[in-house]
Amino acid sequence: MPQQQTSSPGQGQRFDWWAAPAAATASEPAAAPRRTAVPAQPVPTRTAVARSAVAPEPVAAPLAPPLAPAVLPQEPSAPTSTTDSAEVYRTVQASAAFQDIRRSYRAFVFPVSGAFLGWYLMFVAAEAVAPGAMRGRVAGPLNVAWLLGLLQFATTFLLTWLYARNARTKRDRAALGLRWDTQDQLR
Repeated sequence: MPQQQTSSPGQGQRFDWWAAPAAATASEPAAAPRRTAVPAQPVPTRTAVARSAVAPEPVAAPLAPPLAPAVLPQEPSAPTSTTDSAEVYRTVQASAAFQDIRRSYRAFVFPVSGAFLGWYLMFVAAEAVAPGAMRGRVAGPLNVAWLLGLLQFATTFLLTWLYARNARTKRDRAALGLRWDTQDQLR
């Protein structure tokens, strides 16, 4: 049986991973793959192999025609709302509840992001300005640079936890209520 080769499609060609073309020589283009179903053959046992020296060739069964899509009875549709969805979203965006959620988000994210950026830049600047101080030993092989670098990771995890806690306690409930109100208006 020849080995099948898979290759990238050329320009204008379609490649399906489940229908890789058969091996072709460089002079002849690859033919379109045939899709035939082979019926399952029982696994021969030791006694069955001993009785017949040659196993029968599997016969390709013709493919069944595609099934027609099922037609489901449609429910009577509700009268369409004359409210445009873009108008609903504009109204929600202008609402006081939405503005409070955004204000709460910004009140947490902007100061914390600024503080973390300042902390990171202080670490980089200290390494550039005072490399001797950063090489100072803290404990064993741990120096000041390693300690500050590891504290960057600890700070990242701490800020992620604080953000999740802040969102859960101050914004999530209000945002969920606003979402349900918006979905009700769009129905």
